[in-house]
Amino acid sequence: MLMWLRMAPALHLIFLLIIHRVSAAGWGVNYSPSYICALKNSTMTISCTFTYPTTGYQIMKVFWNKDEVKHGVELADLSEDPEYSQRLQYLGDEQHNCTVRLSHVTKKDEHQYYFRFITDVSGGMWTGTPGVRLSVTDLQLESPERVTEGDSVRLTCNSSCKLTDTPTFIWYRNSHTLTNIGDELNIRSVNRTEAGHYSCGVQGQTYISPAVYLNVRYAPDTPVISINRSAVIMEGDSVTLNCSSNSNPPANFSWFKGNTSVGSRRIFRISKISSDDSGEYKCRARNVHGEKYSDPVTLDVQYPPRNISVSMNRSAVIKEGDSVTLNCSSDSNPPALNFSWFKGETFVGSGRIFNISKISSDDSGEYKCRATNEHGEKYSDPVTLDVQYPPKKVSVSISGSAVIVEGDSVTLSCSSDSNPPALNFSWFKGETLVGSGRIFNISKISSDDSGEYKCRARNEHGEKYSDPVTLNVQYPPRNVSVSITDSGQLWFDSLSLKCISDSNPPALNFSWFKENQSSAVGSGQSFSAVQSGRFYCEAHNPHGAQRSDAVTVTVHQHAVRNISITATAVPILIIIIIVIIVLLIIKKQRSAKSEGLTMMQNDLYSDVPQKVQAHDNPVCDPGLADEAPNETVNPRISAECRDAEEIQYATVQYHKNTPKKKEEEEEQRQCDNTPVQQPDQDHRQENVETVEESVIYSTLK
Repeated sequence: MLMWLRMAPALHLIFLLIIHRVSAAGWGVNYSPSYICALKNSTMTISCTFTYPTTGYQIMKVFWNKDEVKHGVELADLSEDPEYSQRLQYLGDEQHNCTVRLSHVTKKDEHQYYFRFITDVSGGMWTGTPGVRLSVTDLQLESPERVTEGDSVRLTCNSSCKLTDTPTFIWYRNSHTLTNIGDELNIRSVNRTEAGHYSCGVQGQTYISPAVYLNVRYAPDTPVISINRSAVIMEGDSVTLNCSSNSNPPANFSWFKGNTSVGSRRIFRISKISSDDSGEYKCRARNVHGEKYSDPVTLDVQYPPRNISVSMNRSAVIKEGDSVTLNCSSDSNPPALNFSWFKGETFVGSGRIFNISKISSDDSGEYKCRATNEHGEKYSDPVTLDVQYPPKKVSVSISGSAVIVEGDSVTLSCSSDSNPPALNFSWFKGETLVGSGRIFNISKISSDDSGEYKCRARNEHGEKYSDPVTLNVQYPPRNVSVSITDSGQLWFDSLSLKCISDSNPPALNFSWFKENQSSAVGSGQSFSAVQSGRFYCEAHNPHGAQRSDAVTVTVHQHAVRNISITATAVPILIIIIIVIIVLLIIKKQRSAKSEGLTMMQNDLYSDVPQKVQAHDNPVCDPGLADEAPNETVNPRISAECRDAEEIQYATVQYHKNTPKKKEEEEEQRQCDNTPVQQPDQDHRQENVETVEESVIYSTLK
């Protein structure tokens, strides 16, 4: 059956018809059939097809709806309804097939169902109306109220509506499948074996009608007497005679000793039987359809132990650790010599007296004794030992998941084993009392609530504390901040930043951002800033993230200016210095003795810092590169030298036979802030052996 389209607003429809040249005849939904009667708890299938102009349209969404229920402005998708999501199965596609299957249908599913599809064109959405009507029926069994054995019986299986699919009815008796098929079950000449609970169902479906009992009535069978004892009955026993006979309706029973009536119930009981009760007994069963007598039985009266009792040497209150004695007594002929003790159904000892020293809570329970002689045995009534004790096995349980997040509600429950049960519970965090009662609740828990908790259970016999449980409250990062690591230098090429946060578990994921930039510029807890700007970090853990305030970073670029003297210039400089020193030594030897030489050396050494001080302000020689063609000049330094036009001088002094260690040289370079081009090891050794007084090296900077 062709359904029609509902589109809104009308202007959209006119626009689509003009642009895409689509007529309403090209749209539709067909259902087969349009009415379905389904069996309760069965699976029903709605066959469905839909059409739409294939040119210029693309199906974006297909779904089923019931009773045109809306979700907002749009019809509700039935697959999103919790009552249908697990039972509704869409078998179609997004082309032309819209068949759907609904399983486990009930009376609640009796609705009008519609198929709807939405295209990618504005206003191109269709609903197939009037849809498919679903009715759900159960099965009811009709049966005669009562029949008599030999009658003919007819049972009928009915439904409230005619099932859509042609059903095949099957029958059950007492949950067993019968071979009969059809909506009627006919039984000719019914007998008692065919009585029972009948029900019907549909082949291939799980639903079965409520069972109806077929009651077949008949006269009593020959009664049978059973005795609760052996043929020898002991005086004082309670003897029970039981008369049983199959009949419907149930028979009335009568008892006879000889020809004398002695009772009128199915069970005939003689308490404390005596020898006068010996004789032949029989019973009679009677109902509206007839009567019958049983065969007689003979009672020969003797008696086994009787009047068994248990006495106890303690008062009603028994405390853990007490000694308890139970005593078993009986009346029997001959006297009982065999006594057995039971806790519940478990054998625990023998003898007339049963002693428990240092009784414990495990000994609580019902105790009884059994007395036996050659004629039989008898149990005493049970006596209860209620052993009282202070609390033990005190424990704390926590509701909810193992991970506790700040803001959760946490409930602690205290349980204990005690008798009488503990009614007084106290809660402690550490050693501080925080609450009372068996349940301790913390709503909207915070990190301040983290710690060890324990409970104390108390009854009239004592108290006990539980082992502590730890509440580890987790929370997302907070108090996120950035710290700047001091490099110890005035000038630096980068600055180290560190992200600090308070979180549980500790944040392991850090991201760095520069203000006004959307993407991260780094990761990790530490970040090296090589550019100036405002930076901030974000700390993450499984529960959330937080960003820090931005900090301002200023990075100063430091350019090292250095002119290196190559190995070719070093030997020439050394030779010149050696010649000057040799001339000075000769001159000093002529003019003074060794004391005078020492004074000149001291003067010479004292003159060195003055020279250095005189040249603290470096002078840059623009012709340096031309005057020293064999020297290697750092291009970067050369460029800066041309800009600054300055040369720095520094002096390093080596004393006779006391060459400076590498560490001292490094310290001297740091003090002068001047890199020194040192001669190689061979030249240094040669100079140490040749020069007797001192050698002064100078470098250009």
